[in-house]
Amino acid sequence: MYIRNRLYDLKLLKSSEFDVPVISVGNITVGGTGKTPHTEYLIRLLKGNFEVATLSRGYKRKTKGFRRVESDSTVAEVGDEPLQLKHKFSEITVSVCEKRVKGVEQLTGKSNKKVPDVILLDDAFQHRRITPGINILLIDYNRPIKEDMLLPAGHLREGKIQMRRANVIIFTKCPSEVTPIIRRILQKDVRLKPYQELFFTALEYDDIQPVFPEQGTNKIVNIGEYSLLVVTGIASPQSMYKHLNAISNEIKTKIFPDHHYYKIKDIESIMSDFNEIKSKKKIIVTTEKDALRFKDIQDLNVEFKNVLYYLPVRVKFLDEEGKSFNKKIINYVGENKSNRELYKRKNQRKP
Repeated sequence: MYIRNRLYDLKLLKSSEFDVPVISVGNITVGGTGKTPHTEYLIRLLKGNFEVATLSRGYKRKTKGFRRVESDSTVAEVGDEPLQLKHKFSEITVSVCEKRVKGVEQLTGKSNKKVPDVILLDDAFQHRRITPGINILLIDYNRPIKEDMLLPAGHLREGKIQMRRANVIIFTKCPSEVTPIIRRILQKDVRLKPYQELFFTALEYDDIQPVFPEQGTNKIVNIGEYSLLVVTGIASPQSMYKHLNAISNEIKTKIFPDHHYYKIKDIESIMSDFNEIKSKKKIIVTTEKDALRFKDIQDLNVEFKNVLYYLPVRVKFLDEEGKSFNKKIINYVGENKSNRELYKRKNQRKP
């Protein structure tokens, strides 16, 4: 990894730049740092004024090459995270391609009827074949990287020194308040450079929703009256557990590997655990990503559908930091969009 990064630093390996604004969201560790909620935050921020496209590799999908994500795509075709984005933001272009340069070229090609004003690269901090205009690095507040080590001894994908490539560093999954002293300690831990900005975000959970509303599943008014079986197949579900523990009557957990493809035998195992809960008021709660994977299963048990709910999650910036972050992102996209349009007009005037 060191040699690879050094070759890019010395420009012996080529890194492509594009005239369309590109924003990368990624991390330096394995495991969940909240990339999808932060990508969703960027989409909400930009989609009202700009043509937004997202590009990811489509982790664990069973297809290859460039593919546009449609509302009726399956997890197997495009991956759970891209499909979640398309279901939430049907008006934007969501795409997958394991070769990001090729993916950007497809999105910006002349034959494309809807050329984006900005492309959001999901999980692309290590993808150095593209140089983004803004490189956002996410670090889990609850998993300090100061003493962490490279894989397999620790959780780091690459050396801590590579944090220098980020323009923006965000500590994610923070408590509701981070004191000035803690902020200064964390700023020192990441060795913040003059060209970098540091932000802090927390996860904010909405009311649980039925995964299969077409089944006529009851809406839960007071979750505190229910016992919960919480089923997760994500990297770091601890924040979800903490939230549900604080508001529910009783919770049991059932953990599957990250991006797990559920099968009928898994459903049988889940229902066995669920039936062991003695409370008359009980439901199964899962994540948005897991909900999509459950929907991909054919011939699901109706009893399972009737008790399955998911917990929506959003990102919020602490204090008033969101205003500064929003301004940085909008100015970058707006200025580059204007420069591209000016360049096109000049070329059109040439004989």
